[in-house]
Amino acid sequence: MLSRTADHLFWMSRYTERAENTARMLDVNYQTSLLPQSTAVAQVGWQGLLSISELLPAYTARHGEVTPGRVMEFMVKDEDNASSIVSCLRAARENARAVRGSLTTEAWETQNQTWLEINRMLKSGEFERDPSQMFEWVKFRSHLSRGVTLGTMLQDEAFHFLRLGTFLERADNTARLVDVKFHAVQSDFFGAASEKGQEYDFYHWSAILRSVSAFEIYRKVYRDVIKPERVADLLILRPDMPRSLHASLNEVVTNLGAVANDQSAETQRRAGKLRADLQYGRIDEILATGLHAFLTQFLDRVNELGGRISRDFLIPAAA
Repeated sequence: MLSRTADHLFWMSRYTERAENTARMLDVNYQTSLLPQSTAVAQVGWQGLLSISELLPAYTARHGEVTPGRVMEFMVKDEDNASSIVSCLRAARENARAVRGSLTTEAWETQNQTWLEINRMLKSGEFERDPSQMFEWVKFRSHLSRGVTLGTMLQDEAFHFLRLGTFLERADNTARLVDVKFHAVQSDFFGAASEKGQEYDFYHWSAILRSVSAFEIYRKVYRDVIKPERVADLLILRPDMPRSLHASLNEVVTNLGAVANDQSAETQRRAGKLRADLQYGRIDEILATGLHAFLTQFLDRVNELGGRISRDFLIPAAA
């Protein structure tokens, strides 16, 4: 496969996944903002959302004070923000258009229709009338894109590059989410012993779980009150949790193996080593040595892996 084609497929799926992840985080923050809470707690939630995407400096330079309305506008409609939902869906569609011949008709039409529909929704004011409904729509379109790809495409190199982009992006996002949200709760606004503090903890951890569709899974797996160490275990180490770091790296390793070439051995080794750290890791050891340090190192390794994949497969070799 031409490296340029692989590049478009890889980034098409990354941008689609990024749009979904952004919608998930915005929806949870929006729903949480409707609950009774202090202004300080609400402010930390919206700042945390920008921090997850490393967009706080860019937002502050343009808008100054962090307010829910401005953050939503910035993360959904701002075409100058490359990580906004509309920018991600546009980039996904443009990458799909560039490799139209490598996609099935259904896969292309799904991407194209998503782009046309998001423009119609934003122009008609549907986002302002019901933000949560639009976030659900973005998530649904991402699910649809993955489902159509899985159900209609030949499982050849094109398919594996699509999957590789999806799960590399997912691993990155889940790690950022866990890191920022676990930091936020350490502020302990209400005091852990107070009834109000316990109530805050429940909503905080519930919001984290709901942002990755893991609330029902948590109840099924643990059948107990929500505990931070179990949230971390579920989102980092459980291979059967679809959006966990371990599950994402399993997919990355599998799809890397399917597209392996003469120069990718070191990239595969590093991906396998990162997966092994999750496969044989224990949450008590991770928490004892520091969750933030573990996740920072994980993000560095995932970013390095993305760079190596680009060098091995995606950037055309010099003539």
